[in-house]
Amino acid sequence: MDCTNKIGEKIQSLRTIKEISREELADRTGLSIEQIARIEENIDIPSLAPLIKIARALGVRLGTFLDDQPEEAGAIICRKGGADDTISFSNNATDSRLHMRYHSLSRNKTDRHMEPFIIDIEANETAQFSLSAHEGEEFIMVLQGMVEINYGKFTYLLEEGDTIYYDSIVPHHVHAFEGQEAKILAVIYTPI
Repeated sequence: MDCTNKIGEKIQSLRTIKEISREELADRTGLSIEQIARIEENIDIPSLAPLIKIARALGVRLGTFLDDQPEEAGAIICRKGGADDTISFSNNATDSRLHMRYHSLSRNKTDRHMEPFIIDIEANETAQFSLSAHEGEEFIMVLQGMVEINYGKFTYLLEEGDTIYYDSIVPHHVHAFEGQEAKILAVIYTPI
């Protein structure tokens, strides 16, 4: 099941509960009122960077937008095949929308500080992409295929079994090498 369409609804619900107008949310995030409206109405799928800004402005964890289960305080186990619900992010460039399918491994864990995902990177012939940046850190391990990571002025090529850990405030982009499919384990940390 694709959980992407739940993000806008959750943002709008949280904004309403906290009595924050779209204009105020736009001011707090640096996004336009139109962007906020398009995200809330599920017209645009936000990338991680604006989603993190929205989470911070609303005073919630990034994972709040992915949570759909009752709160769980103990250890969380995600069995093989249990991360079938997916969410898609894009960098808001129409040529690269939905190139990554995120499978959350922790959506039942409350008050978490990390967001672990298995990410399927779809084959994509387009060589154009935009770098994005957000607060926090990322850890990536290539599970299948080859992945190219543009990080600041550097480009890294990772093969199956390779890992990378970086500060995500530096503009970056993760994509499959030469447009082929790939699968990665990614852990994203964003400070509260």
